[in-house]
Amino acid sequence: MADEIRPVMSRRDMFSLIGALAGSAVMYEAMSSLAYAGEAGYAGPPKLSGDVKGATVLILGSGLAGMTSAYELRKAGYKVKILEYQDRPGGRNWSLHGGDTYTELGGFTQHVAFDKGLYLNPGPWRIPYHHQGILHYCKLLNVPLEPFVQSNYNAYVHSTKAFGGKPQRFRHVQADYQGYVAELLAKSTRQTALDQAVTKEDQEILLQSLRSWGALDKNYEYKLGEASSERRGYESDPGGGLTSVPTPSQPIGLQDLLHSGLWRSIGAGSGYETQQSLFQPVGGMGAIGKAFGAELKGVIQYNAKVTDIRQDAHGVTVTYHDTKTGGAPRQATADWCICTIPASVLSQIPITVGAPMKAAIDNLSYGASAKVGLQFKRRFWEEDDNIYGGITYTDQPNSLLGYPNHGYFGGGKGVILGAYTFGPAAYAFSSLSPQERIEKSLEYGANIHPQYRREFDTGASVAWHRVPWTLGCAGSWTEALRARHYDDLCALDGRIMLAGEHASRIPAWQEGAVLSALDAIRRLHQRVLAG
Repeated sequence: MADEIRPVMSRRDMFSLIGALAGSAVMYEAMSSLAYAGEAGYAGPPKLSGDVKGATVLILGSGLAGMTSAYELRKAGYKVKILEYQDRPGGRNWSLHGGDTYTELGGFTQHVAFDKGLYLNPGPWRIPYHHQGILHYCKLLNVPLEPFVQSNYNAYVHSTKAFGGKPQRFRHVQADYQGYVAELLAKSTRQTALDQAVTKEDQEILLQSLRSWGALDKNYEYKLGEASSERRGYESDPGGGLTSVPTPSQPIGLQDLLHSGLWRSIGAGSGYETQQSLFQPVGGMGAIGKAFGAELKGVIQYNAKVTDIRQDAHGVTVTYHDTKTGGAPRQATADWCICTIPASVLSQIPITVGAPMKAAIDNLSYGASAKVGLQFKRRFWEEDDNIYGGITYTDQPNSLLGYPNHGYFGGGKGVILGAYTFGPAAYAFSSLSPQERIEKSLEYGANIHPQYRREFDTGASVAWHRVPWTLGCAGSWTEALRARHYDDLCALDGRIMLAGEHASRIPAWQEGAVLSALDAIRRLHQRVLAG
């Protein structure tokens, strides 16, 4: 009877407590044990039915937002045209291959020398399974996809300040951290510390889940033995014949583990946007932009640099220059305009919109990011270290190493993402020449893979604040900035709407661009039908 009248913590509160103590992965494990996790799906493109009476729409930019808008509007009967600054479709959906040439602000020109089939994705490089918008168009456009490995348990986590600067296997740090946390929580549960918070039944379920999740032994302890080695790996693996007995591996000490700070990296694959499964287009992310561009052949006018955007009660007039042929300024007109030009660039273009939208454009800054792709003479990370795809994390300025998720066991060369930086480190990288960024990436990477120097072949780099057509990586919203400007940025201002990753709640993701476009055309269509 006493158990029945005790105050009981709600399941929501219990999951929040577990999440605060041990992180989202532990919380999700507990939620799954209690059958309390769920997920929503993607509803598909809007149905744009009704007579649009030949309405015309001018779209600025052939990134994913612009091309999604053009595809759906054309299907609904609109006459559409896209003006694109570059000589290719895709925007930040972009891959650099051997033979490509790229010139950044400051005049640095790179002639990419990667071998055939190898590439660097300067922008997006992965697609989460729940980004059903972009996946819908991949299927529609017959863009083949392959798995992207986010968490490779045999890759490394690395700190220059711990373990003498020696990289540690991801699986060692993850298994040991989870084990010790599970042991501490199990002790708290078994010592009746949660009697006033969780029912006896839920305590038993929680203990079972902690033992399973943390690889604890029968005494709910995390230590050297079969249970922990089944999670972190053995010192010598089980074999065959007379050499078949495995040798358990020794966990890292709890104090050493906590002070190393390496636990910061092991949760990278637990975020909603980075949970498996993830995908990548075969041959590079730019395959999506190319397929979209082929579908919209004749709709996109390339080499068109927009210099002025004007609207009145009757329509929109856009002035642009042909960057390839030169000559006098040209103009394009339409009834409506969807502008997907990044706010970082749009803020420098005269545009006839109201003060609220103009303030939103002018106040949205763009984050710094830089990537470096390094081609090596052989795939030593596979041949020497048994690392197939995935990511190694480091506290050095290059932030991570991304291993190629294709071409396994094929021998020959391969391209590692040798740096993917944000924040202050990205500004520092952006101040360097492309060759200097490559050199820094080699210096940092050699602290993890000693083979770096002798195996290096060629490289390429993109610093997004030096990219002329974006001047930054992606829209950098803060909570306060969203509260003041987000709705105004997404509003229909007369005959002009904005779309793109910056006009979404998931900036920097391609899904944000697609969903922003679908929302914009839905609202624009309603306005057109309303007359």
